Parts: sequence; structure tokens; C-alpha cells
Amino acid sequence: MRAILFTFIASVFAEIALFILVGNAIGVMPTLLFIIISGALGIGIAKKYGVKSFQAIQTKIAQGQPPGVALIEAFMIFVGAVLLIIPGFLTSIIGLMMLTSFTRNLFKPLIFMWLRKKMKKGQVIIVQK
Repeated sequence: MRAILFTFIASVFAEIALFILVGNAIGVMPTLLFIIISGALGIGIAKKYGVKSFQAIQTKIAQGQPPGVALIEAFMIFVGAVLLIIPGFLTSIIGLMMLTSFTRNLFKPLIFMWLRKKMKKGQVIIVQK
């Protein structure tokens, strides 16, 4: 819990520092415009790819296949879109990395490792009917 709180506080300070640096470098209006465009892009991507990823999950389930990878993709797209909507440069960069298929594929093994650790500790349980 402390790690999450520390990460949150550190990211807020990093975002403020980046706002100041970028605002000094390119000006206030371009900085604000970037934030607005980033948020609108996040909303658009969430709508477009969110529906596609949900359909991929449904297709996998209808075919009788486990939707594990499709669920991870949907989760990453959702998180990436939310990070784009949150005002900030650092969150936008991480959000774009989650939304780009090349970098998303780099994150997948980390997520699978994290899930495996949680399952070994009994913190994640998969229920089958």
C-alpha cells in the first residue's frame, strides 16, 4: 500500500515538473493544447479499441477458447486510454505505449508474470464453471 501511495505522489510531482519544463520550453498555450488533444485522443481510442477488444473477448468465449490474451489486451487498452485522458505528459507517454501494439507486446510478459505470482500466492483465483 505504501508503494502505491509513494508512486502516486512521485508521479504527481513528476507531472508538475514536466508541466513547468514543457510550459517554459514551448509556452503555455501549446502545453494546454497538447493536454486537451491528448484527452480527446484517449476518449476516441477508448471508444474505438474498447469495442474491438470486447468483441475479441466474446469471439474467444464463443469459440470455446480461453480469453486470457484478449482480456490482457482489453485491460491494457483501457488503462492506456485512461492514462491519455488524465492530464499530464508522463501519463500520456505511458498511455501511448500501452496503446501501441509493439510496445503493448513488450508489456504483456510482465503482466503475465505478475498474474502468475498473484496466483501462486493465492491472491488471484480463476473459477471455471
